[in-house]
Amino acid sequence: MQWIRSTLTILKKDLQIELRTRFAFNMVLAFVAAAMLLVLFTLRADQLEPGPKSGLVWIIILFAALSALSRSFIAETDKRTFDLLRIYAEGTVVYTGKLLYNFLFTLLINVATFAGYIFMMGLSIQSWPAFLVMLIVGTAGLSGVATMTAAVVSQADRKGAIFSVLSIPLFMPLVLLLADISKTAFVSGGDGSWNNYTALIGFAGVTITAGVLLFDYIWEE
Repeated sequence: MQWIRSTLTILKKDLQIELRTRFAFNMVLAFVAAAMLLVLFTLRADQLEPGPKSGLVWIIILFAALSALSRSFIAETDKRTFDLLRIYAEGTVVYTGKLLYNFLFTLLINVATFAGYIFMMGLSIQSWPAFLVMLIVGTAGLSGVATMTAAVVSQADRKGAIFSVLSIPLFMPLVLLLADISKTAFVSGGDGSWNNYTALIGFAGVTITAGVLLFDYIWEE
């Protein structure tokens, strides 16, 4: 129970900071809106075949994640409160709290992005189970990769650049999987390939587990 309470305290702290400033949320929403308009008017995405059109949304979400989730440990590094946090919390507690915050933040952004994208591109959801699995597990995968990478670069000087270099190769297999599942959700319907779902769940599980193990090492250094 103490571990859960401590984790929720970290989550509550980050939520209060975001609700007070709303900087990251407003920045990402503005980025997503600009990216969707750019895709719509320059690539004529609304005239594309349904297959490519359904997967293009994950490119927008990928770069939105890169712009926002790299800030996972900004408050602690900017205010130099890492050492103070080490006194009061275990590494696993801090990482899990950050992961939960990133998951909730990314889920909210993804829901808003899909709502706008479906409306602008004239798509319709053909398979709700595939869409929900893609949305929830895909968000967990994005959050897992982003939190793990942000933790690794948290003590570096040029966090943004290093975060992008390290995270993009990790994001690419996930985005390819999600783009494939998007075809099932928006085009073909049905259950789709179970191999894709298994790979997606496995990817999310591995990145979250690796993040916990890596952060314990970083926390002790």
